[in-house]
Amino acid sequence: MIRAVSAEEVSPTLHAWDVEAAGLRVKAGRHLAVDGLDLRLGTGVHGLLGPNGAGKTTLMRALSTVVRPNGGRLALLGLDAADRRGLRGLRRRLGYLPQHFGFYPRFTVREYVEYLAWLREMPASSIPGAVQRAIERVGLTDRADSRLKSLSGGMLRRAGIAQAIVNDPALLLLDEPTVGLDPEQRVEFRSLLRGLGTDSCVVVSTHLVEDVVAACTDVVLIDKGRLVFQGVPDDLTRLGEPGGVGDSPAERGYTSLLSRHRSTS
Repeated sequence: MIRAVSAEEVSPTLHAWDVEAAGLRVKAGRHLAVDGLDLRLGTGVHGLLGPNGAGKTTLMRALSTVVRPNGGRLALLGLDAADRRGLRGLRRRLGYLPQHFGFYPRFTVREYVEYLAWLREMPASSIPGAVQRAIERVGLTDRADSRLKSLSGGMLRRAGIAQAIVNDPALLLLDEPTVGLDPEQRVEFRSLLRGLGTDSCVVVSTHLVEDVVAACTDVVLIDKGRLVFQGVPDDLTRLGEPGGVGDSPAERGYTSLLSRHRSTS
């Protein structure tokens, strides 16, 4: 595994880890998708990169407490994720957008976000204001009372992001959040991410290397469930080889790191 900088250098003011995995193993069905992963993340925006089958979605499902680890240790917001007694309280402090998320088509955007706020057991008196703020932050104010079935794919994705941030989560997990967003919306989303990462731990799983470089304070690259690289975006760019595979320095850094890792593993 290549580590360009220490996690302390990425988040110098951090006093505790929001995510800490040691020897983490997680299965997807019968397949071991996360295999002995060591990872520590704190305040900031962390871009999770990796090829198809790298274990990104399985890792995000474990971080969201949807699936249980099969081995190793996972602590979230200072709590042992294996301790089911504290799970309910932990989930109140999480925000999660799965890659494929379900919804009731006849719900309006506002009703959908309100419903997810209620499921997270937010105080009833705070829900209307929190819902309005979340909808405004994702740019859906003019569609707040539109039914979900009438929205485009990009708008649906933004509604999904709104429900993930409605409770101002301490740990926010976004799996492929920019799918369906047009270039202008992606730029706006990057700005939103940077704001969210000032006082929360945000983990964004994506295939889009350029989004990570533009919006993230930290890059995490995994392959076959193992950590390949963790460092700042500038280091990912710097590690690219001239003439390597990719249309940008960051993409060349990404492909070069994967190639080196596979040649030595």
